[in-house]
Amino acid sequence: MRPHVTLFIQCLLDTFHPAVCQSMLDVFKHLDVPVIIPKDQTCCGQPAFNAGYRLEARKAASHFLDVFQNSDVIVCPSGSCVYMIRHHYPLLFENDPVRLNRSREICTRIYEFSEFLVDVGSAYSGQVTYHDSRHLARGLGIREQPRQLIRHVSGATLVEMSDSDRCCGFGGAFSIKYPDISSALVDDKVHAILASGADTGVGCDMGCLMNIEGRLSRMGSGIRVMHIAELLANGLGKGSRP
Repeated sequence: MRPHVTLFIQCLLDTFHPAVCQSMLDVFKHLDVPVIIPKDQTCCGQPAFNAGYRLEARKAASHFLDVFQNSDVIVCPSGSCVYMIRHHYPLLFENDPVRLNRSREICTRIYEFSEFLVDVGSAYSGQVTYHDSRHLARGLGIREQPRQLIRHVSGATLVEMSDSDRCCGFGGAFSIKYPDISSALVDDKVHAILASGADTGVGCDMGCLMNIEGRLSRMGSGIRVMHIAELLANGLGKGSRP
């Protein structure tokens, strides 16, 4: 019996960009991978953890462990959430031996979406540049996997922007607490995208993409911003699998 992929859907995607979730489903269906989506899943606890509310974060993390404890493989379309689970769950449960062991075990079964995939036969016509989100690139060390996926998309040309791993200024609560710094950072990011000559900006974390897309829109730019799942799902069946 083939192992199932259990999807953990990030809050931002569930609330603001459900089409990205559908794109993931389309990709897994194309690859003939069985998918499970637990209806009782909630937040991983990262917003509470980052705000210093450890008790509330532990409650959310405990619920996550309960929901996903029997999953073969867990896939999440957010490097930020995966980073939270892999790196901060053991910290949250350092005084709880049972949950500590469960969190360490589940860390071996959770993957960010692009990390999990190898290649997908897909097609997309355009110049694509890639933004390295902080938690994904610096926290999880995932840099090359998304680029490999983009290179495998028929018709897409990957063009690197300068300082691709420089923060876009979102940072969750950071953009609210420090709006002037956040605005300066996102300005630098969109100028790098514009200078690359790309017509499409792609990333793996929706928080970053919402921030970048919002600034490009206010500038009147026609550059399209996409989650990598949308890029891969865009032309499924049109490309060739190497």
